[in-house]
Amino acid sequence: MITLTTDFGLKGPYVGEMKVAMLRVNPVAVLVDVTHSVTRHSIIEGSFVMEQVVKYSPKGTVHVGVIDPGVGTSRRAIIIEGEQFLVVPDNGLATLPMKHIKPRAVYEIDFEKIKRFTGWRISSTFHGRDIFGPAGALLDAGHSPEELGREIPLESLIRLEVEPKKEGEIWKLKVIYIDDFGNVILNLEDYGRPKAVELIDFGLTIPYLETYGLVKPGELLALPGSHDYLEIAVNQGSGAERLGLKVGDEVRVRLVQ
Repeated sequence: MITLTTDFGLKGPYVGEMKVAMLRVNPVAVLVDVTHSVTRHSIIEGSFVMEQVVKYSPKGTVHVGVIDPGVGTSRRAIIIEGEQFLVVPDNGLATLPMKHIKPRAVYEIDFEKIKRFTGWRISSTFHGRDIFGPAGALLDAGHSPEELGREIPLESLIRLEVEPKKEGEIWKLKVIYIDDFGNVILNLEDYGRPKAVELIDFGLTIPYLETYGLVKPGELLALPGSHDYLEIAVNQGSGAERLGLKVGDEVRVRLVQ
């Protein structure tokens, strides 16, 4: 099984091109579209999306992620091998999903080796079709990472700064995802179950509850959501719109016990 996460959108031929290129080298591949609607160039958002799929995928799954604003530059294209595979640009996209695959080796993809399998030229602007997709399809077909590239140090990978920071009782958090409902997901896990959450920069203290419907429509709340990260929401409304937040923003919170 191969999962696909990109910021290509659904207008134009890009998703289709990548998928048929993959099926050309591996006709029996099972392709799962996670999303092609990651906000353009938002590496942190793509990393969060890939993490959630990796958590529930079986061993051996290949995850192809293409949020790649550095396409065609000197940035590396990589395969991370663990209990599952990540096939991504080396730009931090692997940061969150890598936590769940027990990574044991990383390989820089050799474009010429991929070209020998595909037989077509490699575009400087569409590595999803020409590099990442075929590499994922070849791994799924049973080819080893060594056949596709050279091993590089795991510690050399680029990582996003997504660790929460704490000063006294104040957490300095980052918005890592906003879903279509406007729910704001912050980079804090394993924080216990507070009674309330103080949003310091907004002068608000909101209840911490298990689900949206435990407050009246239009009211703010904090909750664990379905991903176990701290989430800020509005019942039947948009927490992001209410607070004016976007992915990458810093939010200072205090957990009220």
